[in-house]
Amino acid sequence: MISRYSRERMTAIWSQENKYQKWLDVELAACEAMANLGKVPVEAVKNIKARASINVARIDEIETITKHDVIAFVTSLTEKIGEDGRFIHMGLTSSDVLDTALAVQLKEAAEILLDDLDQLLAVLKKKALEHKNTLMIGRSHGIHAEPITFGLKMALWYQEMQRNRERLLRAKETVSYGKIAGAVGTFSFIEPFVEEYVCEKLGLKPAPVSSQIVQRDRHAEFFTTLAIVASSLDKFAQEIRLLQRTEVREAEEYFSPGQKGSSAMPHKRNPVLSENISGLARLVRSYAVAALENVALWHERDISHSSVERVIGPDATIVLDFMLGRFTDMMDKLVVYPKRMLSNLNMTHGVIFSQMVLLSLIEKGTTREDAYAVVQKNAMKSWHEGIEFQKLLAQDGIVKKYLDEKDLAGIFNVNNFLKNLDFIFSRVFQV
Repeated sequence: MISRYSRERMTAIWSQENKYQKWLDVELAACEAMANLGKVPVEAVKNIKARASINVARIDEIETITKHDVIAFVTSLTEKIGEDGRFIHMGLTSSDVLDTALAVQLKEAAEILLDDLDQLLAVLKKKALEHKNTLMIGRSHGIHAEPITFGLKMALWYQEMQRNRERLLRAKETVSYGKIAGAVGTFSFIEPFVEEYVCEKLGLKPAPVSSQIVQRDRHAEFFTTLAIVASSLDKFAQEIRLLQRTEVREAEEYFSPGQKGSSAMPHKRNPVLSENISGLARLVRSYAVAALENVALWHERDISHSSVERVIGPDATIVLDFMLGRFTDMMDKLVVYPKRMLSNLNMTHGVIFSQMVLLSLIEKGTTREDAYAVVQKNAMKSWHEGIEFQKLLAQDGIVKKYLDEKDLAGIFNVNNFLKNLDFIFSRVFQV
């Protein structure tokens, strides 16, 4: 399952130390590029790289005076570097550093989330194949509909998470753009080569055109994608919660030795992991709304997006990483009750075969309206009086004109619903 190391990696991406290191990576790459252009002495770049280091406490101290984090950062570097420090941040604006570094952080976070998704996909595939033929009732509106298998449900989830993986790959690509284009994106005091050099060195692409910032529709796509992934997990977790209800009890979260469900009622076994995931999904969706609000900024930019991203960048990625880890572990240990599934499937006395009876009558020559009326009448009687649906149909005069007992026996065969299961699984898993 997803290890604590994975979560430590995600948290580390958003540490102050790493943030400033990413800023320094941008500044150093810019100095190298300008040295290649002859704008900065090569020896100065060597000195800058040798002396530059991060001192978070000193940056924070300077910021109490400057009230500007990038200036505090640059000042701290200059103190360490000495005279050659004048070449740091030459021709750059703050957002050149901030946006390019943020792109690297988001890209690295996306790579961890993609690893998380791969682990979940492996578990869902294992469950799907394991329970390919585990019969259960399918429900619509919460009401018994027709038979499916638990493996088919898992295949459905697997396919959805495959789509989410593709979405995240696209979002990672969309957000992996930097800019080193100066105060309003016109390269007035810096050559385009510098932007190309910096972005290539940091594994990014240069934004084809920018204002003072990389445009926030890119970030909105990224955070909206995270919200979609979280919403899928919410959907799956909700299903586990529904299946774990006492009246259903077809599956439940693993209840470990010593675990307690209630401070008052010792018998309780609650779906707390699923509930936790559903709750956290609400947070991730709210971060997507905040990212969408960041798209509309004043003119070439304002700074209203900055405070938002300082919160949603770490929070959304860390929370989703946690959710994926928790859900993967939960699904790997999920307890499934096939006998209970079969018992629930049979509890409605066969009315779940109503569509098959309807279609058989139509094929024999009745109108759809007449067939529907006679099937519904017998289904309602079966439902209310607890009489087997097949028995009622066999006694119905209208039905007997078209279907004999052998016909009905062939209709009331649950395998009729599963004849294309192999076809579906071959499309999903290529097996």
